[in-house]
Amino acid sequence: MTAKLKKTGGLGRGLGSILPDIDIDAARGHTVAAAISQISIDDITANPYQPRKEFDDEALQELAQSIRQQGVITPITVRRMPDDTYQLIAGERRTRAARLAGLKEIPAYVRVATDTQMMEMALVENIQRSDLGAIEVALAYKALIEECRLTHDQLSEKVGKNRSTITNYLRLLNLPAETQLALSEGKISMAHARALLSVEDIDRHLEILHAIIGRHLSVHQTEQMAKEQKRQPVAPVRRRGDLPATHQAAQSRLKDRLQSTVEVKRSQRGKGTLTIHFNSDSDFERILALLDK
Repeated sequence: MTAKLKKTGGLGRGLGSILPDIDIDAARGHTVAAAISQISIDDITANPYQPRKEFDDEALQELAQSIRQQGVITPITVRRMPDDTYQLIAGERRTRAARLAGLKEIPAYVRVATDTQMMEMALVENIQRSDLGAIEVALAYKALIEECRLTHDQLSEKVGKNRSTITNYLRLLNLPAETQLALSEGKISMAHARALLSVEDIDRHLEILHAIIGRHLSVHQTEQMAKEQKRQPVAPVRRRGDLPATHQAAQSRLKDRLQSTVEVKRSQRGKGTLTIHFNSDSDFERILALLDK
């Protein structure tokens, strides 16, 4: 499986600052770094450090239609593995959409990268090119700090964000699981979540959370409630069909593990359905492999 490569420019200041061009002739014996190659989509495996967990099905279909008409304009980035397959570094949305569009090959930058560099590039590429959810960003920052042993200042330089911005994202991971889930699903904003950080009493915290969702409270209203010294009862909001917290947490864990859309529906009697979405036959096989582990 030898691909014909051509020299091209770098990947831009973001990725290039993490992984400068490397002479792969010495490392692999047959290719050059930062070259573009047409590679088989079937030879591409997922990036285990991909920070994005949710991929909008409608947006993927729209991108697939664009690819059918114009092709893949921006190459993905991969690294060559010892068995001559390729592992994604950046570009999972484009790869998924290309599969939906029926492409057999996709243009790709072929790079040499360590696991640490892969993690760094996946984060930077997603932050610069897409809108990661706040919790996804926070988890990715946490992984970089722990796995790459970076300080907040060093991470700030890597991703081009203020140190205070990074700290604010990381603080979101101190929120209760139900609040993190609400933020991930877009039921509350990051500003709402930051206001809730000051509410340490878990019962009070969840009462305000439910009020934000049920009554569509503004950030200012949330901040005022969080500042109250005395606990004032918050009238419960009746919401038929809401999942119990345990089911919501399980749904979130499955989404994270399978990297796919997962839906849990439950009746008041405890019966329900668990639905796992897949985008293609190869995506279906990927999910089955994860379930078999």
